[in-house]
Amino acid sequence: MNRWCARVFLVALVLALFPTRSPAPLVFRPGEGWSYESPSGKEAAWRKLRAMDQLEVAQQAFDKKDYSLALKSAQRVVTIWPLSDFAPQGQYLVGRCYEARHQDERAFRAYDQLLAKYPKMSQATEIQGRQFDIAGRFLGGERFRLFNYIPLYRSMDKTAEMYEKIVQFGPYGPYGPASQMKVGAAREKQKDYPLAAKAYELAADRYAAQPKVASDALFSEGMAYDKQVRKAEYDQSLSDLAISTFKDFIALYPDDPRVADANKIIKGIILEQARGNFAIAQYYEKTEQFDGKPNYAGAVIYYNQVVAYGEGSPLYEQARQRISEINQRLLKK
Repeated sequence: MNRWCARVFLVALVLALFPTRSPAPLVFRPGEGWSYESPSGKEAAWRKLRAMDQLEVAQQAFDKKDYSLALKSAQRVVTIWPLSDFAPQGQYLVGRCYEARHQDERAFRAYDQLLAKYPKMSQATEIQGRQFDIAGRFLGGERFRLFNYIPLYRSMDKTAEMYEKIVQFGPYGPYGPASQMKVGAAREKQKDYPLAAKAYELAADRYAAQPKVASDALFSEGMAYDKQVRKAEYDQSLSDLAISTFKDFIALYPDDPRVADANKIIKGIILEQARGNFAIAQYYEKTEQFDGKPNYAGAVIYYNQVVAYGEGSPLYEQARQRISEINQRLLKK
């Protein structure tokens, strides 16, 4: 232990007595991040004293596809001269550089910050289009990155949030309606059908004056409810919601080519309702009450549900027959 300490002391003494210049090529500056600068100082030539000159460096580097230089130059414009007329274009180039480097999440955030600060800038529509494309890549399966570099996981939650931000900025703009529909699509991909139905319902209500969007939204809402019905145990309320939504769709858009599909789905749900009610009725008929007798009253209620809503079902006649038999049995008693 003493020998090790002695060696460390000797090394430190030599360094102190015979100092040498130690280059530090990696330099960190707040707002600009890490950058390489050669010991000669030549690399620092990219740093300018005026916002206009700094932006020019960024633009020229971007045009040459030198995205590293373009990014740090654009970031310097935004950080050093945030109130200048050149800051919006600098922030725009920050987003473009991240996008070019396939760092889509960072690019989306950069564009989001840009629109928040300068909502009326001339490139606002183009920027929203870029955000829409980025969100579309994540909807298509692109992975979100760990520490902004390592592709790690997919997230429909984050994807839906991206589309929601696009809608928040311009609900009635060129990308608003499509983004609201994509919120529903993202929720469907994660099999969160209740949230998907809500997203489509909002689209149908908000864009009622746009028949193409509204009809797609209403039909998709019905499909989301139908998927809930199929996924969950029998639920009368969900079945009713699905049927009601499809009936609204048929009434509002009778010429839509999907009307036949809507009618077919309604019929399927009604048959499923009949099956569920019939099964519950049979359960009551076989279950003894506190007095040891079957719960015929409960059974009749659910057989009546089959008769009321299940016409056309093969169980319809069976339900009517069971009601008649139970009533006759009760009369005899």
